[in-house]
Amino acid sequence: MLPGDILLPRMVEVRQKLIAPKVPDFALAIREELKRAGLMEKIKPGAKIAITAGSRGIAHYQEMLATVVDMVKKAGGEPFLIPAMGSHGGATPEGQIEVLRSLGITPEPVGAPIYASMEVKEIGRLDNGAPVYVDRIALKSDGIIVVNRVKPHTEFKDKIESGLMKMITIGLGKQKGAETIHRYQSEGYHKLIPMAARLIIKKAPIIMGLATVENAYHEIAVVKALRPDEIEEEEMRLLEKSKDLMARLPFTEIDVLIVDEMGKNISGLGMDTNVTGRFWMVMPAETDPRAPKIRRIVVLDLSKETHGNATGIGLADITTKRTVSKIDYDATFVNCLTGTWPELARVPPFLPNDRDAILMGIRTCGPIDPVRSRIVRVKNTLELDRMWISESLCEIVKEDKELSERIDIIGEPKEMQFDVLGNLAR
Repeated sequence: MLPGDILLPRMVEVRQKLIAPKVPDFALAIREELKRAGLMEKIKPGAKIAITAGSRGIAHYQEMLATVVDMVKKAGGEPFLIPAMGSHGGATPEGQIEVLRSLGITPEPVGAPIYASMEVKEIGRLDNGAPVYVDRIALKSDGIIVVNRVKPHTEFKDKIESGLMKMITIGLGKQKGAETIHRYQSEGYHKLIPMAARLIIKKAPIIMGLATVENAYHEIAVVKALRPDEIEEEEMRLLEKSKDLMARLPFTEIDVLIVDEMGKNISGLGMDTNVTGRFWMVMPAETDPRAPKIRRIVVLDLSKETHGNATGIGLADITTKRTVSKIDYDATFVNCLTGTWPELARVPPFLPNDRDAILMGIRTCGPIDPVRSRIVRVKNTLELDRMWISESLCEIVKEDKELSERIDIIGEPKEMQFDVLGNLAR
């Protein structure tokens, strides 16, 4: 079934004004924080120090890790990096090293070797009998420094979501640890992550955590070095700060959200559900009153950096043949099945090109006037300062005082421009 002769609304480019405090010199801030938290006194000469490196596109990640490496060396330690990303990278050492390489994290610029292994050791069990695993290489070190960004999780809402404690439990737990936590689904997220993190902090040689919070432009807004006994309580405060600073779509109801690209470098689910509001497709009980109601999501492509991992494609309603042609099913299935969410790997209907996909998105919204449809087009769910909105939404912006103060209209209404193959200009 083809979209037919549906007329598309004209689109207007807008700029969203975002609150964005920024640390002026993040490297200096990291050094000062690590000193303040007592790193130099915790490391003995010649101590082997493991530094975690995850799979997310964290702001200035390479430089952050290089700064931590340098501080460890200055304290007399011998630093090395370990991938701490659960099952990502196809759950293989080579795949996880490749994920780090794609983020610019290699031994030369960071200044330390990378030791990757999927071998873990059980260090204890939780009250419900669930085993807790930790990377064997990390356990053999003289100290572990956990480095991660604190942000809202894409699948659940609680006092602890995505940050140091999740990296301690799932990142350092490798594929086996991630699978164990995910098997319990909602209980795993809400209860087992913090419980397991507490156990690991108690039994593993974790000497410090380094947390950052990013602003809406993905620059570092907060840097905090934490001693092991400070991690849980401080992470709760940092999470609330992150929720206040994150960029969101400025509308409560949208007919069609067009997403130019999705991928693991953008969000753990390819598209941030804090932006799309699609928690209900993963765990129905999870809600966020600040998320919009979106009838249809149309995904046009996978990002280059995701390396074919299309985890979260099941959150889209319509996609393109180009997107599907790029999927690495092995990497996608390993990631989704480890998380016990096979629905995240379901491929939605895919159309020959962008134009047909967008038209089908509008058509499947039901009996609405296509020309008056409320459409938002974004590059991805990370970059929300600039976007395209349909004329009907532009009229709402002009009439709503609060919206007009938050959104600058920077262009005139234009028809969507497709090339001869029916694809939008990027």
